Parts: sequence; structure tokens; C-alpha cells
Amino acid sequence: MDYMRVLCGREKPIDIYDDLVTCLNDIRMVPDMIEPIYRTAMTFDEETLDRFRFALIRLQIYSDIHRYEDLERSQHIKYVAQVLEKIIFGSLLMEYEELANEA
Repeated sequence: MDYMRVLCGREKPIDIYDDLVTCLNDIRMVPDMIEPIYRTAMTFDEETLDRFRFALIRLQIYSDIHRYEDLERSQHIKYVAQVLEKIIFGSLLMEYEELANEA
């Protein structure tokens, strides 16, 4: 799985992606990496922070698209992306699944 390609989209990578890939490769690393990722993200200027949020959104979209290929892996990817987005940005930009389940 080429997580870096998904994170970058058509942009150049930013350093924080390396920490994120560590979490994606081993979900057990998430508790240890949350604070360093958060602290790094808080040093970003507005443009870089925006790029990082879209990287997290790309992961969520990728996870949804490939859900049925490997359900467990897909859930891990989405979990990591959503937890980080909520911690760093305070909310999820894409909350359609939760809203659809409530209706």
C-alpha cells in the first residue's frame, strides 16, 4: 500500500506524512504518535495546515473506495485519519456516514 501517494495527491509531501505513514502501517503506534503529529501540525502555516487536512480527507475517501477489498485495513485507515482530523481541526469535514445513519 502506497500511503504516501494517497497523502500527497498531486502535491509534494510534507514531513508530517512520514509520521502518519508510521501510524497507518501499524495502528498500535497511534497512541504514541498523536501528540507529536498534533504538535507538528500546530506549527504549520495556514496553507500547509490546509494541505494536511486534505491529506487526511484523501485517506478517508481512499478508505471508503477500498472498503470491501480489506475491511479491517480500511477501518484502520479511516480511524487514524478521523482521529487526527478531530484532534487537530476540531471536527470532520466529511461526516456524511454518521449523518446518514442518524436519518
